[in-house]
Amino acid sequence: MNICVIGTGFVGVVSAAVFSSFGNKVVGLDIDPQKIEKLKQGIVPFYEPGLKGLLLEQQQAGNLHFTTDYQEAVSSAEVIIVAVGTPSSKEGKVELKYVKAAAESMAPHLAKGAIVVVKSTVPPGTLSKLKELIQTKAPHSEFHMASVPEFLKEGTAVEDTLHPDRVVIGATDEGVFAKLEELHAPLNAPVVRMLPESAQMAKYAANAYLATRITFINQIADLCEQNDADIKDVIHAMGFDKRIGHHYWYPGFGYGGSCFPKDVKELAAYSRSVGLSDNLLNHLDRLNEERIPKLMAQYEAAVGGWASKKVAVLGLSFKPHTDDMREAPSIKVIPLLLEKGATVVGYDPKALTTVPYFIPENPEATYTDDIATALKDADVIMALIEWPEIIQYDFATARRAGSAQWVIDARNQLDRLQLMKLGFQYIGVGR
Repeated sequence: MNICVIGTGFVGVVSAAVFSSFGNKVVGLDIDPQKIEKLKQGIVPFYEPGLKGLLLEQQQAGNLHFTTDYQEAVSSAEVIIVAVGTPSSKEGKVELKYVKAAAESMAPHLAKGAIVVVKSTVPPGTLSKLKELIQTKAPHSEFHMASVPEFLKEGTAVEDTLHPDRVVIGATDEGVFAKLEELHAPLNAPVVRMLPESAQMAKYAANAYLATRITFINQIADLCEQNDADIKDVIHAMGFDKRIGHHYWYPGFGYGGSCFPKDVKELAAYSRSVGLSDNLLNHLDRLNEERIPKLMAQYEAAVGGWASKKVAVLGLSFKPHTDDMREAPSIKVIPLLLEKGATVVGYDPKALTTVPYFIPENPEATYTDDIATALKDADVIMALIEWPEIIQYDFATARRAGSAQWVIDARNQLDRLQLMKLGFQYIGVGR
């Protein structure tokens, strides 16, 4: 099958690489020539395990190539996958300018019967707007539209694409369903058919629900800190209920990353636009925004103030196995520490090149990919992210005899008893 993937960001590059690995002829399209040239050389603009090798392999096999030319990419494509960014406005509303630009640019080049698949996260009703745009630019074109949302997790995106829990296809035409089911058949995953509006809501709803679990358990953790309860025990007990399960309970600094904050804000903004302003989604967004300032105030009191203290901040990306720092705890925590007079050394095994885009330069802050360097002479150690390099580290080498040192375990992943035996003052979440 001939496929065009518009957008060479996280979703676009992963999708292009995986679909080409099934023997399809895939063209990755982007208007940024520098990005395209790097991809042709196998240089991925972000860190994602397993992606670079797959990208090079499929280009060498002749199944995948990249271009900036819409005519070249679109004219022979049976399926055009739109995977461009949909950022949020300050009010939280989804910004569709990149999706609309892609629709207008592809319009003159669409082959008869082509299927335009929107993989970008968009609100219900978007497909009809895009269809009108395309028809305005190409009144006589004959094409179909569908929504196939992605459910990838950064750090495991290749694996998630190859082995998805489900494939959601939103369409209205039997032929479109059949064609897209054929495209996804190698995945051997359940296919769920529905209307495009349902598919779009399914993506938002899934992310909002996962964000709700994180916010809920943070609220329970706060209550645990008011008594002798331990949130890890509480989660363990809850998990035996089959309706709840032991999975996906992450008390800490709240949800972050490129999807959860954006999607919750967009769903909240959408709810306000239809007159449902006083609902869970709007409160969810507010609680998450308040989470880090609240915890940092508690930690400041616990360590006796941040002024003149050296703080090792471990984990700069928003989660392990990615260099993505969008909505990462570090981008809020580090500026706050610096404002309060601390000296900061940030550590991350992959995100150092990303730091300048998210954290303003400050002479009191340095960054390293060597954890021992970060920990040297630290008064406070803040473990923000559960990189294996962090949770498996022997913190005995960082213990400074005869002086107070704190470990703030923002993910409850470190060995509390061992750290206390070493003489650290341990602070967890809900413990």
